[in-house]
Amino acid sequence: MLQMKSNVQILQTKGKPAFAVVPIAEYRRLLELDEDAKDAAALHRAAKRLASGEEATVPADVVDRLLAGEPPTRKWREVRGLTAVALAQRVGVTPAHISKLETGKGTPSLNLLRKLARALDVDIDMLVGHEE
Repeated sequence: MLQMKSNVQILQTKGKPAFAVVPIAEYRRLLELDEDAKDAAALHRAAKRLASGEEATVPADVVDRLLAGEPPTRKWREVRGLTAVALAQRVGVTPAHISKLETGKGTPSLNLLRKLARALDVDIDMLVGHEE
């Protein structure tokens, strides 16, 4: 248990404690402790999701390459260990079509994006470039 020296003032209403007045420095410290507790709880929940397989991680090198503007379809295909031919077969297009998407020379339809997302086991958002 955390021990703290305190100058707390208890204000009463009708003879019962109603408010606690604390110095601003102590209030700020309590806010930080609360934020730390929330962060720890969020970390614990994330660790449970990862351990259960409910949530997957993305390798840092993939994140860096995506942030650098490299084609997301290619990166996710590589992460999943698929060839362009295998991905093309899974989504029902030609390998040349996959090549166009991966080089930025083609724009997939929404239907194809859905198929790619399923085949690559990612959210569709991971395949769509975002404006700054």
